[in-house]
Amino acid sequence: MRRLIPLDPADAPEKSREMLNDIISRRGAVGDMVATMAHSPALLQGYLDFSRAMKRVKIPRALSEKISLAVQEWIGCGTCMQAHIEAGRAAGLSETDIALARQGTSADTREAALIAVAVRVLAEPSSITDEDVAELRAHGWSDRIVAEIVGVVALNLLTGAFNLMAGLQPVEESA
Repeated sequence: MRRLIPLDPADAPEKSREMLNDIISRRGAVGDMVATMAHSPALLQGYLDFSRAMKRVKIPRALSEKISLAVQEWIGCGTCMQAHIEAGRAAGLSETDIALARQGTSADTREAALIAVAVRVLAEPSSITDEDVAELRAHGWSDRIVAEIVGVVALNLLTGAFNLMAGLQPVEESA
């Protein structure tokens, strides 16, 4: 059940209205999450800027989707999960890749190490040790990739938590 209602640009605060109109002029529409974030111009601006910035990460797209799937499985956002399953398929992930990612792992041991740390960044960041970072480096991951894990996780937490708070979840089909 929706707790927060998506806003039409005309009903949004002025700063949000400007951002929504800009998106509509470039893409033709905004999604429910963005329209709902428009209640808070600060949140909407932060999300749009962060999302744009995270498109420049060096983590390969398919791997980024695996990380997102693992994190969203933990967060429990059905809307996000559906979006990342579709994005994962578009990035070339198989159904097995998707299933493994949702379990927080990968058939590739190098990727599995990165995904496991990403889940820990979400669930228990204080448990990450020097040895964990050294292990990622031993798998060939650069410090840039290690740093970018935090950004991918944080963006997923932002979108998942927002969708859950706002009640923007997929409608369950009745049997």
